[in-house]
Formats: sequence, C-alpha cells, structure tokens
Amino acid sequence: MADRGLPVRFGFFPEPVAADAAALVDDVLHAERLGFDLVGIQDHPYNSDHLDTMTLLAVLAARTSRIGLFPDVASLPLRPPAVLAKSVATLDLLSGGRVDLGLGAGAIWPAIDAYGGPRRTPGEAVAALEEAITVMRLLWSGERAVRFAGDHYRLNGAHPGPRPSRPVGVWIGAYGPRMLDLTGRLADGWLPSSSFLPPDKLPDAQRRIDDAAAAAGRPTDAVRRNGEITGGESRGFLQGPAGRWVDELTALVLDEGMDTFILWAGAPRRQQMETFAHEVAPAVIAAVDTARRRRSPSADTEPEQDA
Repeated sequence: MADRGLPVRFGFFPEPVAADAAALVDDVLHAERLGFDLVGIQDHPYNSDHLDTMTLLAVLAARTSRIGLFPDVASLPLRPPAVLAKSVATLDLLSGGRVDLGLGAGAIWPAIDAYGGPRRTPGEAVAALEEAITVMRLLWSGERAVRFAGDHYRLNGAHPGPRPSRPVGVWIGAYGPRMLDLTGRLADGWLPSSSFLPPDKLPDAQRRIDDAAAAAGRPTDAVRRNGEITGGESRGFLQGPAGRWVDELTALVLDEGMDTFILWAGAPRRQQMETFAHEVAPAVIAAVDTARRRRSPSADTEPEQDA
C-alpha cells in the first residue's frame, strides 16, 4: 500500500477514569503543550468508572485552544444520531472548528442492553451505522427541513442546525468486511487499533477500504487512516526504544498508507507522552519528509545552471 502523501499527525488517547478526572484534564493540557495534534476519548457509557465522553470533550474544548478533539469512538446504540449530530456541531462551533466524530456500530451488547440500548446483530449494527451517517450529514447540511426513512432511524421534516463551522470528519472504528466496505464508501477516516488489527493485517483491510471507495467513485485518499497505538505490556510491535518506534511508524506511513497515530500511553504515562512527542513524532515526520523528497520526480532533476 503506497504512501498517500497526507500530513502525518499524532494524537493522545487518555482513559476517561472518573476517579482521576483532574489528572486527565492536566494530561490533555500537557499533550497540547507538547504539540500533539489530536485527543481521542473512548466512549463506553455503561462503564461505571468512566466520565461521560461528550461532556468531557466539552470541558476539554473549553480548556484547550489548539488541539483537535474527537470521541474514539462514539457508541452509536446509546447516542441517537440526530442528537449526536447537534452535540458535535455545537462542540465544533464552540471550539473554533476543532472537533471531529469517531463513530462505532456498538460493542459489548449486554452492557448496552443494560443501559436500555438495542441489541443488534452484526448486520443490523452495520445498517444502523450507515443510516446514522446519513442522518447526521442531513442535519449538518444547512437545509431548511430534511426527511429520512430508515429501518433504525428516521427524520420527519426535521429542521437542521446548528451547522458546523466546517465539514466534520466522520471516522469509523472498523474491522470486519462489511464495516470496512462502509468505511470506504462513506467515511472520512478509519480508526483501527493496533490491539485488534496488528500491522500484518493492515494490507488486506486497506485494500478492502480502497476497493469500496473506488466502487463508490471516491478517491482512496478521501479516507484518512488514523491508527490507535498502544504502549502497554504486549511484546512485539512498538515495543522497545524510541528509534524502533520511529522505524515502525515511518514504515506504516510509507509502505502501508497510514497517516495518523493516536498514542494510548502506558506507565509512566507522562514519560511516554514526552518521549513520543520529543523523540518519536518529529523523527517520523523528518523521515517521511526525506523519503517523500527522494521519491518526488523533481528530486531526480538537476537544477539548470546559468550560462
């Protein structure tokens, strides 16, 4: 999978633990100072230890000034898409255009059911997600009134608004074939996690997204490739010194077409954040820039000399 030439970005993925709320906010502020581009917050409303993700994002939007924010990923079965669209548009306007939407079809169905959400089969979950994307984009459209009739969601002459300040990216957490097809057809970004989709599985998933995008008449670079990476206790990929991380992430950009990396830091958290920001991210950007210059046709052309 070839390099897509998109800017390389780096993000931070803190755990929204309620008992550690003040430290969480401080970590996000520190991530902004360190130069991270994005912060993603997981969304498991049924987890009694977690803060509410959308409320937390609102607080983070008020406390930060530059860094991008998104749910990673919003739990669709417990977030009705019409209301979620309004929440995201509101956050986008109040943050100065810094909010995008990570969206998931649902997981841990017994916990969703315990919170009053629907239990869906895999097929129903994919269909509901597709309908939800349509609903949200209609409500961001600026039209006077919109209608939609689906099997899971509907709009009956709804009045859209407010409209986001710019097109909000819809990034899908996808692993299965139907979800990857949906990502290629409709999404603005893909959000896999290295915990569930290691690098050796990326090429097949990438091809599926690209094939679906092409079949829908979309360019393949319409879908940004945002990967969540872990710094935990597992061995193998991204385990070792900063130089190894640089080599492996650079290869993911140049060989696998990824462009964004979201760090789920292990302990010690601040130390990992700082190492990633100071040693890994700038070195990856430099290595990618060097490789792109070498691959550019102009790099093989000698400048003309004055007579």
